[in-house]
Amino acid sequence: QVQLVESGGGLVQAGDSLRLSCAASGRTFSSDAMAWFRQAPGKEREFVAAITWSWIAGSRTDYADQVKGRFTISRDNAKNTVHLQMNTLKPEDTAVYYCAAGARDLRGKYDYWGRGTQVTVSS
Repeated sequence: QVQLVESGGGLVQAGDSLRLSCAASGRTFSSDAMAWFRQAPGKEREFVAAITWSWIAGSRTDYADQVKGRFTISRDNAKNTVHLQMNTLKPEDTAVYYCAAGARDLRGKYDYWGRGTQVTVSS
């Protein structure tokens, strides 16, 4: 059974940083894209960042415009984990953050999802 478990959320002030982690179990995702999405209250879930890795191309990343320059996604294939370093957080970053895995490419269809971790940024 595949499981994705997020951790690292919390309540912070604007300008602070947080690091989210997602641990996958049940299968390896070293050949698949892994990503973070978020959903704010009353809004649809939106793409945040994604990462792929291959022997030929190494790591490739993609970010939503709203987080470019502030968030960094990384992965550790040996540990089957993906991380999201979030710097200079803003109140509009407040959302439930979801880890996703199993897509063929960065903006593809993700087959596996975690349950989410709450990030709240106060002004």
